[in-house]
Amino acid sequence: MATSRSQVIVAYDFSKPADVALKRAVTLACREPNVTLHFVTVLDSHQTYQVADEVRDQLVRMLREIFRASQPEVDVDFAVHVRLGKPGGEILALAEEIGADQIIVGCHDRNVVGRIFLGSVSTEVLHHARCPVIVAREKGYADVQLEKVIEVGTTAMRPRPHRYSYTSSVAQVRPVDWPIS
Repeated sequence: MATSRSQVIVAYDFSKPADVALKRAVTLACREPNVTLHFVTVLDSHQTYQVADEVRDQLVRMLREIFRASQPEVDVDFAVHVRLGKPGGEILALAEEIGADQIIVGCHDRNVVGRIFLGSVSTEVLHHARCPVIVAREKGYADVQLEKVIEVGTTAMRPRPHRYSYTSSVAQVRPVDWPIS
């Protein structure tokens, strides 16, 4: 029985937030053997098809270079779609056409006024998509060195539990007298 491929849309508009979404998608595709990435760029409806072809060619060249540099251990399948229209609607239309399993979008972090006047593509996609949506953002948390995960104690009387705990002051190990449920 053949394994079906997961169809993942990556909204890309050549911005920094879109680069974050692209990076997340590349990481996913480089470790998952049955993923097809569909990069979609949406241009203003007043653009010409010649401009759309140029943008598609530019994106294909860029993606080939990114995948070559990342040296994936699996074959990466991707398609590039350049559409004319409104970004949210076109992303959702592509999702319908290919039966998307997941959509990855960047987040422009506009303020309230910016969202009112310009809208938010990520919000529109998040609210109207019929599949999981990942809104990719730059990591804002500091790196934290966690202690090694250790196994909770076992005895001859008790089978090995399916619980694990950190040995830091933040997490506490289950007391020995607690019953395993």
